[in-house]
This record gives sequence, structure tokens and C-alpha cells, in this order.
Amino acid sequence: MPDLDDAYANGAYIDGAEGFPPRWQAQAAAYRAARGDRARLAVSYGPSERMAYDLFQPEGPSHGTLIFVHGGYWLKFHRHDWSHLAAGANARGWSVAMPSYDLVPRVSIAGITQQIAQAVTHIAANTSGPISLAGHSAGGHLVSRMLAPGMLHRDVMACLTCVVPISPVSDLEPLIRTSMNADFALDTAMARAESPVHQPTPDVPVTVRVGADERPVFLDQAQWLAQAWGAAHDVVEGLHHFDIIDALQDDTSALIHSLTSVTR
Repeated sequence: MPDLDDAYANGAYIDGAEGFPPRWQAQAAAYRAARGDRARLAVSYGPSERMAYDLFQPEGPSHGTLIFVHGGYWLKFHRHDWSHLAAGANARGWSVAMPSYDLVPRVSIAGITQQIAQAVTHIAANTSGPISLAGHSAGGHLVSRMLAPGMLHRDVMACLTCVVPISPVSDLEPLIRTSMNADFALDTAMARAESPVHQPTPDVPVTVRVGADERPVFLDQAQWLAQAWGAAHDVVEGLHHFDIIDALQDDTSALIHSLTSVTR
């Protein structure tokens, strides 16, 4: 019987939550239009329509590539909802790649993980310079999974300079006790296998970022990952699960600085 639905409900505890998705979509569409020929849209990395990414290039030569993976509990959203979040890195001279992926229940969470590994590999093969990864919520889970041993080829791993899981789901076992598991179809073994908290400490700089005003379980999920990996842990005052990603638009933010500064 699901008993953690309320604990993992974000929108119910954010004022004006229903206004965020249409605002994101409008901002994203405007950014795609404004980038013109600096936006390469729907670059395929696999056989399905959703296995594609948009690549937003800066005005001058690119210094590196930020890959941003969206969230939505692996159940919803599309790369086209987040294009505006490329603004900060683009302004600092970095390209930004935003993949989408097939959704649960069409594929399993483990299948989505493999799709993102394909996307990162394809992006690395078709760009140059360092690569940083950021992902929000379920996307935070997915970028964390990229650091599991053997997930990415060593040549791709060598390009990674920084990984920032934002409000990540790092331990999937509690999700078994939500009604969402009707779509996830997780059992304990599957959940543990897909949980970054059970991965070895990665050899890549990681900062786990979360809003101080998020649901307690997301504060826990972020803390569990930071503790498991001995990673930096950034709890940002005054932000919740929906506005914690806004700093990606700001080229002066500490988040963008960390993602676009080569540290490896």
C-alpha cells in the first residue's frame, strides 16, 4: 500500500505550482527561437523520437559542453521544456546539450539510464573540450548514474570535469512505497541497482545541490548522496524544488561558475 505519496509530492507544497510548466515552456520556446542557427535541434542519439538532444552553441568558440538532463520522475517532460536553462552556460562560452529520453512505463528506469549513457557518449563524440553534467530531480539521478563503474567508456569519463545532481533522487527504494511504482515496477533489487547511493565514490568532482525549502525527503535524498560519496553538499536558502534550477540561466551564478570552470 503506497504511503509515501505525500512525502514525494512537490507541487502540492509550492505556491503557484501549476504556473511553472507553462512558464518554462514559453521561456524555452523563446530561447530556441532567439538562438537561431546557434541551436541544433533534435540531434538523434538512438532509434526512438525521444532519443534526441538539442545543442545550444555560444556566440564564439565553445570552451566545453554542459549536458543538462531534465527531471519529471522519469514520467513526464521533454527537452523542449528546458531550453532557456542553457542561457547561463552559453553566456560563458559553453555549449549546452539537452537530451530527452523515453519515459516510464514504456521503458524501465534502468532503460532510461542506458539511454542517457548513449546520449552522453554521442555528445562527447560530436563535441570537443571538457564536459560537465547537471540534472534535476530524476535527471539528478540519471547524471549520478553516469558515474557508476563501466557506465561510460573511459575516454568519455576522462572528459568529465564536474557533475552537479540538483535535488536528486539518489535512493530509489522509498519510491516502491509510492503509487508511482505502478509505472516504475521496481522491486527492492531493482531499486538498489539503480540507486546512486550504492555506487562507489566517483573520481570526478561532485556537488549535490538542493533547495532549503524543498520537501524533507528531497533534503534527505541529497544528504544521503553527499554522505555516500563524500561530495560537496550545497543547501540553498530560500529555494524550492521548482526554482532551484533557475540559476542555470544566470551566467554570474555560483552554479554556472562551477559547471563551466575546468577543474580536472
